[in-house]
Amino acid sequence: MTVYVRSLETAVPKTMLIQSEARDVFAAQPGLNRLGSRLVSTCFDSAAIDTRFTAIDELTNDFRADDPQFYDSDSGLLLDPSTKVRNDIFAREATKLFVEAARAALEGCPELDLLDITHLVTVSCTGFFNPGPDYKIVRELGLSPAVQRYHLGFMGCYAAFPALRAAKLFCEADPDAVVLVVCAELCSLHVRTSNDPDTIMGSALFADGAAAAVVTARPDAADKALLQLDHFETVLTPVGEDSMAWNIGDNGFEMVLGNYVPHIIDDHISGALQPLLAREPELAALPYTDIQHWGIHPGGRSILDKIQSRLGLTDRQLVPAREVLRNYGNMSSATVLFVLKHILEQEMEPGESTGGAGSGRICSMAFGPGLTVETALLTKLRQAPGGGKADHLLQPVAVEAPVA
Repeated sequence: MTVYVRSLETAVPKTMLIQSEARDVFAAQPGLNRLGSRLVSTCFDSAAIDTRFTAIDELTNDFRADDPQFYDSDSGLLLDPSTKVRNDIFAREATKLFVEAARAALEGCPELDLLDITHLVTVSCTGFFNPGPDYKIVRELGLSPAVQRYHLGFMGCYAAFPALRAAKLFCEADPDAVVLVVCAELCSLHVRTSNDPDTIMGSALFADGAAAAVVTARPDAADKALLQLDHFETVLTPVGEDSMAWNIGDNGFEMVLGNYVPHIIDDHISGALQPLLAREPELAALPYTDIQHWGIHPGGRSILDKIQSRLGLTDRQLVPAREVLRNYGNMSSATVLFVLKHILEQEMEPGESTGGAGSGRICSMAFGPGLTVETALLTKLRQAPGGGKADHLLQPVAVEAPVA
């Protein structure tokens, strides 16, 4: 049975962060030692990020709060709210992103009725509340109260693929199923000033965003579908458990992102791809560059550099990942869906859907705590609406801001 992605949409909050200005604010914090100051400059400048988005309005110099919780624009000080304060904001602001992205994905399928949605899968690792985002989406959008709801929590940057894999399984089990998958992350909620290298790196990389997809195997979806979901695989690298982690602290969630992570991925990425490509021996026999599209989660510039070098990919094949990193930073689980949307909005090349074994195919991967490598093999069926626009996201009201 063939399972399709019928629509794929993205959303970001309204507040834009300028990377160079964020660097200057972090570098000016009074608690930094000499090494911390050097690390701030190095991490922010080498991240290959120009802009990011945040759901925290007060992270702007123009915003004035009577009782600031994250950033005092008058003094220029970054503050350190409790985990409860951060999570309360998550419950309010993440709901907006979940609903916005979900609504856009459903509007991308005008032939479907809201009551056609049979399953809902939500994803986030940056906060918790209950009734959760799955409940909020059903209520806000008017979905059937009988929708089967599932939430994948605290998995990290790779979680979009387990969500899509679950959607595929639902559709294979029930040919009439229509599954709505929604990822939303507010990584900027957990920002803090520190001399710790992992915390500094997280502050330089992470941002907020959401993405949603409608997945179905209904035959009437084939003519309008964007993607075909072919295969998924999961691989745990033999090392890396202590190099990438995501823990809950008293003052927000704490990222462990060791500088050895790119080397671990470099050493094990070819092996991680083998089970996926073995699903189609004709494809496995090709050079990696013959697989037309590569949807790589941009965990950071150095990770993309290592993958490109190890697999021998062209600069063109890395454009979607590098452009998403440059414009939006690392939005955890939602990020790889931004990359796939970028690929879908590229114009179809002559013969793309009828060419050789690698033509029109997308090899996609994402990485997270463990170290876990999730991979997916997809087929691009047509160009997504909106392709060629400078900004393919739901349009935010961008406000320049100095901190991440």
